[in-house]
Amino acid sequence: MRFARSIVYALIVATSALSLSIAPDALAAKSDDTLVVGTTRGVATVDRLYSVKREGLILSRLTDDGLFMVDPETLDYVPLAAKSYQYQDDVTLDITLRDGIKFHDGSPFGADDVVYTYDWMLDKNQKTSRGTVIQRWLKSVQKLDEKTVRFNLKFDYPLVFRDMAITVMLRKKGTYDTEEGIKASSFGVNGIGPYRVVEFEPGKDVVLERFADYYADSPKGRPAIRYIKFRVIPDIGTQQAELMSGGIQFLYGVPIDIAENIGRTGRANYLTGGDVTVAFMILDAAGYSAKNNPFTKLEVRRAFNYAINREAIVKNITRGASVVLNTPCHPLQFGCSQDVTKYEYNPAKAKELLAEAGYPDGFEFDLWAYREKPVAEAIMGDLAKIGVTAKMRYVKSTALGKARKSRETQVIFAAWGAGGTADAAMTLNNHFSLDSDRDFTGDAEVSQLVADAEKVRDKKVRAELYQKALTRITDQAYWVPIFGFSQNYLTSKDLNFAPPKDGLPRLYQASWR
Repeated sequence: MRFARSIVYALIVATSALSLSIAPDALAAKSDDTLVVGTTRGVATVDRLYSVKREGLILSRLTDDGLFMVDPETLDYVPLAAKSYQYQDDVTLDITLRDGIKFHDGSPFGADDVVYTYDWMLDKNQKTSRGTVIQRWLKSVQKLDEKTVRFNLKFDYPLVFRDMAITVMLRKKGTYDTEEGIKASSFGVNGIGPYRVVEFEPGKDVVLERFADYYADSPKGRPAIRYIKFRVIPDIGTQQAELMSGGIQFLYGVPIDIAENIGRTGRANYLTGGDVTVAFMILDAAGYSAKNNPFTKLEVRRAFNYAINREAIVKNITRGASVVLNTPCHPLQFGCSQDVTKYEYNPAKAKELLAEAGYPDGFEFDLWAYREKPVAEAIMGDLAKIGVTAKMRYVKSTALGKARKSRETQVIFAAWGAGGTADAAMTLNNHFSLDSDRDFTGDAEVSQLVADAEKVRDKKVRAELYQKALTRITDQAYWVPIFGFSQNYLTSKDLNFAPPKDGLPRLYQASWR
């Protein structure tokens, strides 16, 4: 099925106009029942189907619901707009919808809307942000009755509920069918989430209001705070000043030094929580950048793993809830076995291995990086201790991506967030598949193992496949895993907020003290 690239938006615009007449002009925290969130970047759209930014993901958990959601305690996937589900066979999945769900314009939600949304994602002409992900595993979707939808899969896909929870937010049938096109989604979204958009200009602030008709049996519960405003404040210094003066009540992604210092003043709460984002070094084991580059030798790759003082980096630089990594995935992720080859900090051993590889006096190479510069500098310092000179190529992420794709890079220091997904597949499939330009192993065995693990739901079988893949990856030292990120927050003393395990704040859970 194909639809015109456009959106029915008159009702939500009218609804937003009414709500704006009652929304406060000067949103001022607890006294006005308004949580003001400071963000460094604005978003071009609040429509998750056309957004890839982290800010868009955080917003979508307020304005939208998918069929499933991530349980904040277990990080498992549980029904949200879905009431229940049943597999008829490995590639036929039936989902029953909850009763009483309404869109923000007041219209009822049902099976036709689910079919419309997924058909839109399947249409390659629509260029949705994650359409290619859905198109890879979903063959078709059909309505069985008003409350039941059947998904016909191309193969037994274990991350189907993940994509339904994080990637596909549900849209009303006909949403994109008028001549106004996708542009209208830049100004609001007619979702079914606990908050509705009442004010937004692309790239500027966003104002949300609690949706009065949000369905009572939602696992998200009913939000305690009426208004949430996202203020775009690019300068971190201004963010701090606004927090200290009460102009904003919530900051996330705060640099650790700033978070700790402001927390010590007693004028704000410093909180730290987990994040499944991982930091690592990719070594060109396959010899893509140069056939005989040093990293094609196992001894060199192992030497780098022994040379990096991960514990010191976590203790002295990243701090907070950051954790030392021994694997190319996060321990919170399913399938991320820790029973693998580990490399303790041992510069003497690293030197021995370099000598065995034919580099007793070390060598020079370019270290590409685009973030966490202090960590990159610490890595350079550790390598200097074993006689290796790293020349920093600190560039923007787009420039690094271009160099990576053209195979110019011998070593990359980078990070990967996996979309907040607690499953090793989201890291391994993107970095250890021969089909990916992020793969620098050239290892067909590893590639096949991670591909096989993505096509079977049996958790025991998947775990065994990942165990084999991780055992080979770490034994061959294809990466230097370094640390798992900490997500740092500063909040008003008036606010109750529990840091999540996956680094993605669920502001619908916040409340006033």
